[in-house]
Amino acid sequence: MSQASHFERITVKRSKRRTMQLEIDRLGNIILRCPLFCSAEQVNAFVTKHTKRIERKLQKQKKLRPLDQKETDKLLQMAKEYLPGRLRHWASVMGLEPQGLTITRAKTRYGSCSVKGRISLSCYLMQSAEEAIDYVLVHELYHLKYLNHGQGFHTMLEGFLPDWRERKKRLCPPSFAAI
Repeated sequence: MSQASHFERITVKRSKRRTMQLEIDRLGNIILRCPLFCSAEQVNAFVTKHTKRIERKLQKQKKLRPLDQKETDKLLQMAKEYLPGRLRHWASVMGLEPQGLTITRAKTRYGSCSVKGRISLSCYLMQSAEEAIDYVLVHELYHLKYLNHGQGFHTMLEGFLPDWRERKKRLCPPSFAAI
């Protein structure tokens, strides 16, 4: 795909943010989130700089297919059997205690932590490697101490899982299976 066709497929969403962020959704739509004051030239330069990344992500998506209901139900059952024990393990190792666990069919995020200390995990985590799942569990458990992704959060995460970036790369896209 040429760079020109990337520009045609991009939806630019401006907001009061400080940085630019590219997102490619499940349908292959390219969304660029950027600050209100960004010029067209800055947007074009950002997309040009990230053209290879866009192409890699689009190629990877072509190799995926949506899961059917039966496959999703199986993942949900597997998650209910596996994730609570694994979360208890990491909570014990880290000396942290969540106030509860919910396993969902969330397709846009692997996990979240509420201000009340309740952790939610997507059943689609079960498509990923064990070390990637552990990364998400540790990530969400640290949100019991840090409700943001600030420096303190990343310092703790880096100290506990120095290879967290590699683990994160092993996460499978939610609600899709490789063909």
